[in-house]
Amino acid sequence: MEQIFFVSEEQRAILETVRRFVEQEVRPRAAQLDASPDPADGFSWELVEKAHELGIRTMTLSEKWGGLGTDSLTTAMVIEELAKGDIGVSVIFAQTLKIAQIMEKALSADQQARVLPKFSSDPRGMLAIGITEPDTASNYFLPYPAPFRTSAQKTSGGWIVNGMKHFISNGNRASFYLLFAQTEAGKPLAEGSTCFLLERGRPGFTIGRVHDKMGERLANNAELVFQDCFIPDENVVGQPGKGFPVLAQFFPQSNAYAGATILGVAVALHRKAVEWAQVRVQGGKPLIEHDGIRAQLAEMRMLIDASRSYIHRACWLADHQEHGWDKTLGALPKAMAAQAAWKIATWTMEIHGGHGYMKEFGIEKLVRDAAAFLHSDGVNRTLFLKAANFMFKD
Repeated sequence: MEQIFFVSEEQRAILETVRRFVEQEVRPRAAQLDASPDPADGFSWELVEKAHELGIRTMTLSEKWGGLGTDSLTTAMVIEELAKGDIGVSVIFAQTLKIAQIMEKALSADQQARVLPKFSSDPRGMLAIGITEPDTASNYFLPYPAPFRTSAQKTSGGWIVNGMKHFISNGNRASFYLLFAQTEAGKPLAEGSTCFLLERGRPGFTIGRVHDKMGERLANNAELVFQDCFIPDENVVGQPGKGFPVLAQFFPQSNAYAGATILGVAVALHRKAVEWAQVRVQGGKPLIEHDGIRAQLAEMRMLIDASRSYIHRACWLADHQEHGWDKTLGALPKAMAAQAAWKIATWTMEIHGGHGYMKEFGIEKLVRDAAAFLHSDGVNRTLFLKAANFMFKD
């Protein structure tokens, strides 16, 4: 079934609100926050609180829980708009928006009643998901038949968790987490792990270091450390030993959201390339009048538009899987957008010449940001293999 996407009046109103937030709140702060020597200081609670006032933070929740009930396509558009201002700001909200979607679908009625009102009403409510470990990263994406190192042992009334997660977006900022731990020894993580609902401040759960990243510095990534952390039975999401199906069933749009994030960076880079080409004179005329540069700017536009179409198709089909959802859509759109953004980043820096290498022009920051999603949400090579396994499994 062919989908033709257009922006409705409701979507237009939402996107205009997000654009104003980006122009008035994000852009004026982004460079200074990015330059913070302490990686934890790149994060801004003020931005989170401003987004809460505008309804951005909770928009994927249904109206029952205080949200707008935005679908995955609209959410991807919002994520792209945020990333045009700063990739880190986009990441902290993309994580929260998608995990809120998962929680509303995957949590039991009791769990929803315990968590969603608190999250929705808290101006600083953020969400995180604990999957990645120091030696279990691509293993999860493929998945390789190995267990998670983080384990949960059954005890009376609950589970005792030990281990560590790292690289966790919003890890040091979230109020609620979805945590994946190995609950069946001797089985691979896809068959023997359990998803737990985790509240911040639970005894035995502490935050480790905040990772000092090359780019995407307005988002914090941190370690989650578990030392005999008790999680009660009522915090099991789904069934014990069935953690991976929670991801498969409720997470199809995650890859497309990641693609929308890096796409916003590509758009920001392209804008800078066009603006510079219009004012920079070399060889007696503006750069944009040189055929090679002019054609390169058009090729950037093609890469952006094609990536956006792929992302939007994946988002729409994630919500309407009966019309032809293809599992490769859970792997390839991000990889395509990330490759496009990296190419656009290098071209934009070259178009700026020596100015592109100087921090004051803002290209340097965008190049560092563009590199993030060659790795984030799955290393591209791993995602290509994941898609190939879907394609050729028979």
